[in-house]
Amino acid sequence: MEKAALLILIFISVKFSAQKKADFVLYNARIYSVDHNFSVHEAMAVAEGKVVALGKSKDILKAFRTSPSRDLKGKTVFPGFIDAHCHFTGYALDGWKCDLYGTKSWDEVVEKMIHYADKAPAYWIYGRSWDQNSWPVKEFPDRQKLDDLFPDRPVYLKRIDGHAAIANGKALEIAGINPETKIQGGEIEVKDGRLTGLLLDNALELVEQHIPEIDEELALKYIADLQKECFSYGLTSLHDCGITDQMFTLLQKAQQKKILKMNIFALLADDPTTYDTWIRKGRFTDGRITFGGYKFFADGALGSRGACLLHDYSDRKNWHGFLLSDQQHFEDLAHRLIRSNLQMCTHAIGDSANRVILNTYGEVLLHKNDRRWRIEHAQIVDPEDVSLFGKYAVIPSVQPTHATSDMHWAGKRLGKERLRNSYIYKQLLDQNGWLPLGTDFPVEGINPVNTFFAAVFRKDQQYSPENGFQTENALTREQALRGMTIWAAKASFDETEKGSLEPGKSADFVIMDRDLMMVPESEVLQAKVLETWSCGEKVF
Repeated sequence: MEKAALLILIFISVKFSAQKKADFVLYNARIYSVDHNFSVHEAMAVAEGKVVALGKSKDILKAFRTSPSRDLKGKTVFPGFIDAHCHFTGYALDGWKCDLYGTKSWDEVVEKMIHYADKAPAYWIYGRSWDQNSWPVKEFPDRQKLDDLFPDRPVYLKRIDGHAAIANGKALEIAGINPETKIQGGEIEVKDGRLTGLLLDNALELVEQHIPEIDEELALKYIADLQKECFSYGLTSLHDCGITDQMFTLLQKAQQKKILKMNIFALLADDPTTYDTWIRKGRFTDGRITFGGYKFFADGALGSRGACLLHDYSDRKNWHGFLLSDQQHFEDLAHRLIRSNLQMCTHAIGDSANRVILNTYGEVLLHKNDRRWRIEHAQIVDPEDVSLFGKYAVIPSVQPTHATSDMHWAGKRLGKERLRNSYIYKQLLDQNGWLPLGTDFPVEGINPVNTFFAAVFRKDQQYSPENGFQTENALTREQALRGMTIWAAKASFDETEKGSLEPGKSADFVIMDRDLMMVPESEVLQAKVLETWSCGEKVF
């Protein structure tokens, strides 16, 4: 009898010791794994920040019987969203600047600056994100009103795309800019021998180098604030494009102080003083931060007519934009980076800029490869050049809301024929079979749901146009979700670590109030993130 009891005790002990353990189990959910087969599951177990199992609710609950469990009551779970192109650190450090997004006229901009000036935390009066294309008068403004109001304080107002600015007389004086000043890859507008205050592309740096940086404590606060906002929209990872090495150090300090919980893939800005150090160092990961390459600028933006086109702008004769550096600059860097393990990622908007960069990459990549060099935006591509993305395995990294923001005026810049060769996301997807998606925030809003909506329905957030914009280049819902998750992870060589919910991968996921894959078009933009989890930790 005692022997039988002992055998039963041993059996029970062995049974419970074999019981699987997890930090928690989610069940009664609709979980999109976004794995190779786009599998959908009911339950998921998480341990030590990793996904350990997925399956049917009854099976996962049985396998992890002793683990804490939570009934999601049918809610939808997606992998954590990844923004494949944004300006996180730059936007955070803009926290002290006056937000001009959504202003309806130059007069409204000026009025906002009057109110801001008294509380500006610096001698400089700095505003960001105006867009003349959304005003009744769509011409670039002049500095005269700023001069009249602020004759003794520098004022600097940057356009929404970051490629144009208006500077008042005091700011121009501090920068040493006069009507004879010239700069390669930029424009300083002069009319009737007078500076209008309009600066394009490389000309912005002439002023910006004189604007003092904010102190570190305030910078870290702004990083924490922006991170919180990103988490509220379901972002768990992002590609921070074109940061300085000082910004990279600031991110590391934020991590050391346990402020940073966002996973950041950093691309450094084009700064020759950093090449020797960073290219020799190569790709590396420090906690949640990975340095993986460089972000370059081939040209400017379409909205400020800095995009480099093969032929003249339709609304400005004898003007086709310009490259921000000569072609030799990009060729030299391509030959240098091909000998490293870093990615070369280049902003190219115009069809001429895209052709130059595709051919520059092709000279060193030669054929199909797995280097994952990227063209950021790939906005206007001549039909003769589209196949080069596939030939050289160049990855187009695109932002779907650019199409729906620009569609109201892009035709005026490009004309009907070139417009058809613009924002061609489906064609670009077909080249390599995958396509990372981003927002380019703060140029566009942060919310990835807007990215999904624009990619699938090709409409803006006012549901315009009724039948969609050039819908032949729309993505399917599955393709859009992949672009915001696993393909965005693949664009930074992180697809084995994140981007899908599979055993062994990071437990980065979002719980949403509705299913983006199933709800009607009219409900997509209403979708809300209920919770965001990063590495198994609830961050929103």
